[in-house]
Amino acid sequence: MRTKIVAGNWKMNKNREETEALLAELSAKLPDTKAEVIVAPTFVNLETAQRSLESSTIKVAAQNMHFAENGAYTGEISADMLLNLDVDTVILGHSERRSYFGETDELLAKKMDTAVAKGLKAIFCFGEELEDRKSDNHFSVVESQLKNGLFHLEASAWKNIVLAYEPVWAIGTGETASPEQAQEMHAFIRKTIAEAYNASIADEVSILYGGSVKPGNAEEIFSKPDVDGGLIGGASLVASDFVAIINAI
Repeated sequence: MRTKIVAGNWKMNKNREETEALLAELSAKLPDTKAEVIVAPTFVNLETAQRSLESSTIKVAAQNMHFAENGAYTGEISADMLLNLDVDTVILGHSERRSYFGETDELLAKKMDTAVAKGLKAIFCFGEELEDRKSDNHFSVVESQLKNGLFHLEASAWKNIVLAYEPVWAIGTGETASPEQAQEMHAFIRKTIAEAYNASIADEVSILYGGSVKPGNAEEIFSKPDVDGGLIGGASLVASDFVAIINAI
């Protein structure tokens, strides 16, 4: 049975005191759930988050990492540095990393190689832009991102991979993705993986939806058979909203 996951990507938000306060509130309000709950604070607050959550079931993830083990990469963070903090989950390929920082499929393939080699769980993000959707190229774009970023990996690597589909056109654009559109793409993703590997891997991988999930739409989105949870942005910064989304799954 696939793992249900609700992951909060805090992006460049919350200082140390705010991180401690939000995690304390989340821990106090966390519902009894079988879903895996993850938060991804900024790099500078990873240790604070780990310490704050020592007695909680909430897990901590990093928002990014470099593919190299070490070296002259100013400002970057390695897999070993994350593991040294007992952080064993990392988000890779987020749409903002792709668009703002020019991360390519080829670069992300190298990051995935490192994550797999180091035994990290990788939440691999991908999704089409508005022009791709309007030109009816959304399926081919997503297929290409999966193929270029992931399909060089051995089948055994998939036990530590979580997918996060982000329809970039539905994030902060005023456009809205329907639960039916989310299900359609998630089903396509499973079909694509089954063709590249096998049906077992396709059926077992958790696929999260990352298109502006909020308390008001979470339950309907999560009810779709191929949607296994969400990668949550802004709503994860408000404890009551994040808890409502966790309850929805």
